Amino acid sequence: MGATGSAVLDFGASSKNDTSVDVTGQAGILATSKVEAFIRLEATSNHSIDEHRVEPIKITAGNIAAGVGFTIYAESNLQVYGQWNVSWVWV
Repeated sequence: MGATGSAVLDFGASSKNDTSVDVTGQAGILATSKVEAFIRLEATSNHSIDEHRVEPIKITAGNIAAGVGFTIYAESNLQVYGQWNVSWVWV
């Protein structure tokens, strides 16, 4: 069993270096499941597809809560603002 989906990372209106988003509602996820997340090439109201493609944002996923979900983390060496689309998968 596994699942896929998308989420929005929100760095807020003022620039900062990191943010996170919780993915919940994953009843089948186990503590031993593998999770992955990555920038989704889809525009938001703040950023174009090209900005999603080239912005140096590091994405990681973890902090799995069995039967609940996990957390997607984002960080950048640059000051980042606004919303960014991410896709995720767990198995």
